Amino acid sequence: MSSADQALAQGGDAAEAVIRDAVTDAGVLDVMANNLGLVAAFVAIMYVTAGICAVREVMNSRTSQGSVAWLLSLFFLPYLTVPLYFVFGWRSFSDYEKIQATLGRAERARRADELGLTDHEETRDWPVLSRVAGVPFMAGNKADLLIDGDATFTAIKNEIAKARNVIFFQFFAIHDDELGRDMADALIARAKDGITVYFLYDDVGSHSLSKDYLTRLKNAGVKVCGFNENHKFLRLLGPMRLNYRNHRKLVVIDYRVTFVGGHNVADQYVGRDNWFGHWRDTHVRVEGPAAVACALSFVEDWLWASGERIELPQVGEIPMPGDEAVLVMPTGPADKLEECALAFVETAARARKRLWITTPYLVPSLDIQTALCSAAMRGVDVRVLMPEKRDHWTVWLASHAYEDTLVQRGVKVYRYIDGFLHQKVTLMDDELVSIGTVNFDNRSFQINFELTLWFTHPRMIDNVESMLETDFQNSRLTWPDAFQSRSYVFRVLAQGARLLSPIL
Repeated sequence: MSSADQALAQGGDAAEAVIRDAVTDAGVLDVMANNLGLVAAFVAIMYVTAGICAVREVMNSRTSQGSVAWLLSLFFLPYLTVPLYFVFGWRSFSDYEKIQATLGRAERARRADELGLTDHEETRDWPVLSRVAGVPFMAGNKADLLIDGDATFTAIKNEIAKARNVIFFQFFAIHDDELGRDMADALIARAKDGITVYFLYDDVGSHSLSKDYLTRLKNAGVKVCGFNENHKFLRLLGPMRLNYRNHRKLVVIDYRVTFVGGHNVADQYVGRDNWFGHWRDTHVRVEGPAAVACALSFVEDWLWASGERIELPQVGEIPMPGDEAVLVMPTGPADKLEECALAFVETAARARKRLWITTPYLVPSLDIQTALCSAAMRGVDVRVLMPEKRDHWTVWLASHAYEDTLVQRGVKVYRYIDGFLHQKVTLMDDELVSIGTVNFDNRSFQINFELTLWFTHPRMIDNVESMLETDFQNSRLTWPDAFQSRSYVFRVLAQGARLLSPIL
């Protein structure tokens, strides 16, 4: 090939390379242009969503501090905050409120009065509690205190065996272990006998529950539903429900007898866990009109969870097997106000002699702290009993920071050392007892669906007093400088955990 031909060939190759590079660059530019469009669309959507969240937070604010924190985060860190807001901040249960209206919650007080179930004296004496509950104190009940798991689950199994029509079985946490299978066997046996059995569990608390366990129940004819079954965490047309849990523990048999308290259905609740050892918990069995009120709470939850309405029987004459007044108080994020906290603040405010509280978790709001400290400062014997052992690191750390705040202001804080304490019981003077599912933390007061029974009869008050005196004997009193004697690292971690208190 001549030199001229070589030059032409090289020129052609160079031209081809230039053309190829130009085409490649054009392709890259097109891809970049397309990607920039997608990025711009994503940014716009994220900021519009952040704006919607911000407006919603302003319109539905409960505390200015929390709302300001959300607003600043939504403005400066929308990409991180928007998903978090859907989980932890978007509080929308208008669908549950509609269910409450549909099932006539507002009419229950009138209906109870018509049926002669109202204890007018106790309802007048405790107007705030009655208004929070939306129903009056029910007269004519017989209540039995159930201390620890063996007594509780033995009593529940005995009543399940006596069922003639219907069983409502609802727990936050149910495990596929020895106790869980034992309770399933009891329910399956009754379902095969023709008893209508409803089984409601919380998807978060019972996240480890196996499909085989649920399938076995369903195959036997048990009606099974998870609380969020029709309200998925990542629904396109609604908020994520991960943060809002049904923490109720409730069994109702034939609208005649009910069980409420702190136990869940798992081996650790009957002392079969080596780490926790003795599991200290409390339930209560109530026979009488209060069982009907508890059934109504279950019916609301079931309708919201499954979409299925349970047709209640026409109630004529309701048996009154005892002489105790009981108030049934379901609370939750569908409440227009923080009604659970309102009830316990009222209890603390009315205390004159003593206020004894047992709770596994102490992460109180400012209102609750103020109520407890005020009571202690006016000379009330305010005691808070918590576990020494931990089951959730963050909550356990935060409780030490709050413990220090309360102790410095005269509240006596005890740590239970004979195993793990999980009961939720309050004793006020010689007048009032609460037993239920409410922990003294923001989650129970503001976020979770909870259930509390309130008692005023001297027999229940005496029994609870005796029970708690034994618990205090198995505890150690926290001294005033206990927190300051801890290592600096521990105190930093505890105060850091305290910052997460709105969602603990």
